[in-house]
Amino acid sequence: MSLPVRHIAIGDQQWEQLHKDVWSRKFVEAYLLHDRYRERIKLRFRGGHTREYPKKSFELLIHGKTFHLNAEYDDPSMIRNSLSFNFFRRIGVASPQTRFCQLYVNGENHGIYLEIEAVDRAFFERRHLKALSLHYAVNDDANFSLFDAQMKSRKHSLLQGYETILGGETGNRHLVSFITRLNSLPQGKMEAYLAKHVDVNAYLKWLAGAVLTGNYDGFDHNYALYLTPAKKYRILPWDYEGTWGRNCYGKPCGSDLVRIRGYNHLTRKVLDVPRYRKRYRRLLMTLLKNEFTRARLMPLARKMHAQIAPYVMRDSKRKWSYPTFQSEISFIRNYIDERRDLIRQSLSTLA
Repeated sequence: MSLPVRHIAIGDQQWEQLHKDVWSRKFVEAYLLHDRYRERIKLRFRGGHTREYPKKSFELLIHGKTFHLNAEYDDPSMIRNSLSFNFFRRIGVASPQTRFCQLYVNGENHGIYLEIEAVDRAFFERRHLKALSLHYAVNDDANFSLFDAQMKSRKHSLLQGYETILGGETGNRHLVSFITRLNSLPQGKMEAYLAKHVDVNAYLKWLAGAVLTGNYDGFDHNYALYLTPAKKYRILPWDYEGTWGRNCYGKPCGSDLVRIRGYNHLTRKVLDVPRYRKRYRRLLMTLLKNEFTRARLMPLARKMHAQIAPYVMRDSKRKWSYPTFQSEISFIRNYIDERRDLIRQSLSTLA
């Protein structure tokens, strides 16, 4: 089955404006071309260090709705994001939908891209969920602690590391209060506080997903934090390119990079509660038996890999060689085997 095609038309001046400052958050006007009409859109580059790559990722605004076109430049398989989000959905964590596509800009073939659903108001509406607030964790300061991740000094604001998407000042005040109490309550009162303010079961599923897929960058940033109508926080995954045995630059990082307890201050507080720690252990055991297995994961990985193989082979803008792409299925399979063994060996630390 052929991949869908996205045709973007943009003026020379707008294209030049984008490249003049790749870090700008300003959108420029462009058009999305269809068979019989063209649709006015807004366009900008997206991502972190990837903005300086020759093949860049894009964010599109179409009638107020956001779409992401990811180059997946650092991932030699191109499937890590998609495979990860699919795994999260299987274990009960709402995650962005994805699909591969071909991108043309002003008639020039820009190669294969991964289209990723944005986590925004529409994301929740499509799933019949409600979010009173939504914050993106955009850097390492989104660690739920009082201290700056780099400077090791007290943060000037507890919203440091977050971008507010929904909820405005009310949502911000609620998050500041949550982080403050998380860092000030005595341990004896922490279990009751967490039970009231965190959807612990949902949090443990997210934690297990991040730990099993090995996303080192997914604990202090690259997640979306939202508040349910019950006034409990839940976390959703975002940007899982650096997983399944490779880091966010595509370098092999070993299957033992992420410890079984994960990271960030909230995770530490949750797992300090014996009842929650045992619940997490049981969850991991269940996932090792039913979901995080070769039998469940590899058919999907092979299907994705085979679907995009002809397009990757023709994509001259890719960073990685085609032979490296071809070898990624065995690389991911080996990671699953090694990760399963490592998690099994570490389960006793959660008793």
